[in-house]
Amino acid sequence: MIVDTHVHVWEIDPPRYPIGPTAPGWSSLPDEPGTAEELLADMDANGVQWSVLVQTSWSTWDNGYIADSAAKYPQRFIGHGLVDPLDPKNAEVARYWMKERGLAGFRFHPMYYGDQKVLLRPENGPLWEELSALDAVVQFHTRAYDADQIAEIATRFPRMRLIIDHMGYPNVDEPNDAFAPIVELARFENVVFKLSDVKGRSKEEFPYRDVHPFIQSLLDAFGAQRTIWGTGYPGHHRIKHKWLSLADELRLIREGLPFVPARDAEAILGETAAALWRLV
Repeated sequence: MIVDTHVHVWEIDPPRYPIGPTAPGWSSLPDEPGTAEELLADMDANGVQWSVLVQTSWSTWDNGYIADSAAKYPQRFIGHGLVDPLDPKNAEVARYWMKERGLAGFRFHPMYYGDQKVLLRPENGPLWEELSALDAVVQFHTRAYDADQIAEIATRFPRMRLIIDHMGYPNVDEPNDAFAPIVELARFENVVFKLSDVKGRSKEEFPYRDVHPFIQSLLDAFGAQRTIWGTGYPGHHRIKHKWLSLADELRLIREGLPFVPARDAEAILGETAAALWRLV
């Protein structure tokens, strides 16, 4: 089984599916839709059975298109939305999207809030309690300087399934010890990392060898059984947004990382994710 754990899809159909920023300072907006149907065609052409749909930062806090797409194709998609960490009613909002609209969890962007420890605001205590009670899967779009927030949540909620997006953004221009807080999150058994956006972290061509030491350190710490794989966009939007094609994303895992045994590659490409989202 192959499971792509990170694909953004969106529709431009206001007011049904509004477009607009969620993150502070966000200004990028799409000029064309990137639909679930485009993604399905891409998946079918490349042998991908499941994709986790992740709400984009340009689709507002309304997760309607993600929820509708997951409901329309329940054997192909899992829905992950966004919840505003500054919304005083965010626990109630999270409950609505999961209980009423069928989402499996949410993504948070602590890296967009500067020095503010936005996840750990006292006002967000009820949110985390609610997410724990709902058995949500939670993703973090984060860098190393916010690892302490994730560590605190992992400590308080040891049964909550937590994901570090995009490898925690290793920087090839920084020493390895600057990235250590991400690697150290492996001490929490409920934390996994997402092997994704390798091209975006690199200054080299495929297979992006300057990022390999970071990937290897993460794999050494987490193991293949706590490593999942994700890509980015549907169909032609991958190239438009400077990501790899889906075929090349698969080739990177299977052929471009010589330190990853074939058996581990297959776990990373799907088995770990299938267990995490309880698809089997």
